Amino acid sequence: MSGEKDLDQLKREAAEKAKAAALAKRQAKAAGESQGAQKQEDKPSEQALSQVELPVQQEQPAVTPAEDGADLAKKKAAAAAKAKAAALAKKKREGIVEDEAPAPVEAVEETTATTEAPEDGADLAKQKAAAVAKAKAAAVAKAKAAAAAKRKAMELAAGNTQAEETPAAEAETSDDGDDLAKKKAAAVAKAKAAAAAKRKAMELAAGSTPVEETPATEAETSDDGDDLAKKKAAAVAKAKAAAAAKAKAAGTAKGGDVSPADTAVQPSPNQPFLDKYRKVIKENLGPNVLEDSYINKLSKDVPTLVAKKDTYFKVAQFLKYNELLGFDYLSELHGTDFVTHMEVYVHLFSYKNRQSVALKVKIDRDEPTIESLQPIWAGANWPECEAYDLLGIKFTGHPNLHRIMLGEDWVGHPLRKDYEPYDVEV
Repeated sequence: MSGEKDLDQLKREAAEKAKAAALAKRQAKAAGESQGAQKQEDKPSEQALSQVELPVQQEQPAVTPAEDGADLAKKKAAAAAKAKAAALAKKKREGIVEDEAPAPVEAVEETTATTEAPEDGADLAKQKAAAVAKAKAAAVAKAKAAAAAKRKAMELAAGNTQAEETPAAEAETSDDGDDLAKKKAAAVAKAKAAAAAKRKAMELAAGSTPVEETPATEAETSDDGDDLAKKKAAAVAKAKAAAAAKAKAAGTAKGGDVSPADTAVQPSPNQPFLDKYRKVIKENLGPNVLEDSYINKLSKDVPTLVAKKDTYFKVAQFLKYNELLGFDYLSELHGTDFVTHMEVYVHLFSYKNRQSVALKVKIDRDEPTIESLQPIWAGANWPECEAYDLLGIKFTGHPNLHRIMLGEDWVGHPLRKDYEPYDVEV
């Protein structure tokens, strides 16, 4: 606003000076004086010029009225241009208008006619005011357009979309472009660090030595990370499958359980008990009554005795009635079909010694028959009936062996691996 006030004041002073010059010229013509009269006319002109203080122009020596009018027009144009430039510079410093081009200023025709009538000075002032108003309106419109372009560019940058650059918004969107580039660089660095951490974790899981990273482009790093992850996952899956196959083969050889040689790294805490049972049985029943013995890691390290088919009942009796053993409680009895053979599993517990033992026996799958333990432990009654009902194992010496889940007219035994339903709708 201070720039506009200075411009109006300069215009008023210029108009007053023009009026004074015209009046002096008319007086000189009327008097018809010669050089002395002209000198007298120059004095008021110099006085009028001295009243107007221009910030940049220096006072010129006395000249003719025509030259004085030309100089006055030039000074007015220079003062108006300088005031306009000062106002625009101030607005730009305050951030009101960006990249604003100076508005065109109409030049004053350097003729003596402009200094002859005061009405011409008034018209000139009006034209100047109209030009200033027009330039101000253009500046406001341009500032609004620049602000709208900047808003649109920021919205597009937030949505990861590159905004189309316009000449008015170029300087404003440069900072946003720098921020976006920094964010992209940070995201790339973060992705590379995550890929490296994932690769190292996969290498440690697979038991391999970490590989030193080499510089690569972003696309190459991501592709290598994916390929490496797939290879590691395939290797881990293959190792797991091999371990499962090995465990299954060992379990089949040992009757479904894994022997200590395959799994145990340290001796089981129940190993002394197993050694004790084997020693007592060997001393009392002989060295050939047991087929195998081991610690079952898959069942809480239970000492397991595998009896031969013809010594199964004898070993069971010894486990219950021997004073050092005293397994007086039968907690579990069930059968299992292993396709190649069948097994009967018996879990016993000694209340006196607070210790458990498992007794197993392998039987023929085509003719699954074994002695009943019901005469030794009455709790074997219903478990043996269940094994007979679902697997078809016959327990000789059982007082009442019958189906307890299925009807007597049911065809087949559902837990056998070769079972086929007699009624397809069931």
